[in-house]
Amino acid sequence: MRIAIVNDLTIAVTALRRVLQTYPEYQVVWVARNGAEAVTKCAQDTPDLILMDLLMPVMDGVEATRQIMQNSPCAIVIVTANAEQNVASVYAAMGYGAVDAVNTPVVAGSDKAQSESQLLAKIARIGKTLKKSSVSTKTKLPTQSLNHERQRDLPLTVPLVVIGSSTGGPKALATILSKLPANFPGAIAIIQHVDAQFSTGFVEWLDQQTPLSVRLAVAGDRFGVGTVIVAGTNDHLYLKPDLTLGYTKDPVDYPYRPSVDVFFKSLSQHWKRQGTAILLTGMGRDGAQGLSALRLRGWHTIAQDKASCVVYGMPKAAVELDAAMEVLPLNDIARILLKKI
Repeated sequence: MRIAIVNDLTIAVTALRRVLQTYPEYQVVWVARNGAEAVTKCAQDTPDLILMDLLMPVMDGVEATRQIMQNSPCAIVIVTANAEQNVASVYAAMGYGAVDAVNTPVVAGSDKAQSESQLLAKIARIGKTLKKSSVSTKTKLPTQSLNHERQRDLPLTVPLVVIGSSTGGPKALATILSKLPANFPGAIAIIQHVDAQFSTGFVEWLDQQTPLSVRLAVAGDRFGVGTVIVAGTNDHLYLKPDLTLGYTKDPVDYPYRPSVDVFFKSLSQHWKRQGTAILLTGMGRDGAQGLSALRLRGWHTIAQDKASCVVYGMPKAAVELDAAMEVLPLNDIARILLKKI
């Protein structure tokens, strides 16, 4: 994997180089000391992955991410000191197309090994994504025994909207949710590819973008009207036969965590009422098979159109599978939700 480093601090560049050198398949192709320099170098030599700092002179990481994704798109991970303290900037960058964020590895101390392993794990996961890995159609989802008579007696009166998103997803989600009223009569569940380290900050940020109540999904939850629940761990959120939510590690080798496919497929198995499923901007193919499964169950399925996507990967895969009943610009999706629910 060809990797570029964008950071104005020599000590940070040295630390990142040291971590990457532990894997011979990782090649540092160039280093930029600010965002403007990164934009220029990326146009001349686009790498597979950029490790992008947030706070830099001349041009910060947010604006650099915006310009690179517009002109020379590639995978970008925000790597910065105290990422948790810069949540707004982190999600602004993710809105423009950064795929993830992590703290800069520390040079010494008890946290050194852990900080390095976190970075390497993210790089490895992105490498799998770039290879377009996908869940096998034979993947078995977690199940629990439940008497079918009892299942038919459970209430299914909640109109349900489910959304999957990845690269560029935070901004797209904010655009949709900001247009829904506080008395929206449906329940909403979101699977956004984001590390558990940032899930709490992501939910707090998203809650500020909408009049609806946004919170992390916890095991045992049920869908509720007027509430947006967001998958909040590195495990996969799924619906159990008793219509409560749970988390599972399986499939363990899936590069997308949490997985849209795992969640959507569990809904197709256990949620007997038709709902609305949406697949937004994102790298890779996660969610396409799940969206197809929901369409076959009679759900209204929507894929974001190419023009409004930061990365036209996941929606494109859904269109290729004929999984989407509608392909819509981002700004039209909230209008459709208000009309249907």
